[in-house]
Amino acid sequence: MQKRCRIIYNPTSGREALKRDLVDILNILEGAGYETSAYATTPEENSAQNEAKRAAQAGFDLIVAAGGDGTINEVVNGIAGLKKRPKLGIIPAGTTNDYARALRIPRESPVEAAKVIAAGKSVKIDIGQANEKYFVNIAGGGLLTELTYSVPSQLKSLFGYLAYLAKGAEMLPRMKAVNMHLEYDEGVYEGKASMFLVALTNSIGGFEQIVPDASLDDGKFTMIVVKTDNLVEILHLLTLVLNGGKHINDDRILYVKTNKLIAKPVDNRIMINIDGEYGGDAPVKFVNLKQHLEIMANTDEIPNDAISRQDETEDFRRKFVEGVEEITSDDINDDGIIGETKE
Repeated sequence: MQKRCRIIYNPTSGREALKRDLVDILNILEGAGYETSAYATTPEENSAQNEAKRAAQAGFDLIVAAGGDGTINEVVNGIAGLKKRPKLGIIPAGTTNDYARALRIPRESPVEAAKVIAAGKSVKIDIGQANEKYFVNIAGGGLLTELTYSVPSQLKSLFGYLAYLAKGAEMLPRMKAVNMHLEYDEGVYEGKASMFLVALTNSIGGFEQIVPDASLDDGKFTMIVVKTDNLVEILHLLTLVLNGGKHINDDRILYVKTNKLIAKPVDNRIMINIDGEYGGDAPVKFVNLKQHLEIMANTDEIPNDAISRQDETEDFRRKFVEGVEEITSDDINDDGIIGETKE
């Protein structure tokens, strides 16, 4: 019986590059032995998720999520809750494509990404569950994570998520930590924090030093709690991140491995971020589902185009670190804005 593949693609992703390459992608997957068809997502809510679930229940062997991180997240949510789950392929075509970066899937060429799928090699990877929702890269909560909802996608693409938090620090007036109750495998954190994260991969906003020891299949999240809300301290913590992941041993950071996390508010609302989108409010229980999905990947080598704009990224990191090292509390006014004189 011939294998079947369903491509679920976002026709607006990547400046419509997917639409231009779709015929080539179909030919590549057909050549790999799949009877292949395609579905273009619509503005209807959960369009990709609903189609992924339908295709999985119809017995498709492989579902390819083609688009940005949002499309990938929807497809995963469509199949993760099923007992019989098809293999997953990824053709990245969005802005940041954190998950594709972490898996070393070519991000600049949909055709090259399709060739990785056609090669037929796969790995089993962990995914996260947050109450009834699933995620593949990162989830978290706190005032810092809320910024992502209002940041234009062009800026996310240019700076990456956490790098943009630092570069756009002027958008964080009167930033305050909130009280949190966090229960994890080895203990409880109860106190103030500006942010907590649970990460599945090493790529957050395009930077791979934030979780330098990430594993894709060990059944553990990396949990990061940022205890401080002092803007200068946060900027200096980011310099430790960019200088080889030295933040993991800093007293202002709680950095642990855990299979689960229960996050509860104490006296404030905590909005939850799931793969870059609003995912409801705490309380929430995060659980790592070990090796829950099988994904097509390049298991032999890293393609030359797996990490793009590396020179520009390194130049940005260097300039950012040099600039932050010169900032003191005197440079920040009462509204938390850098570079304006206090009155």
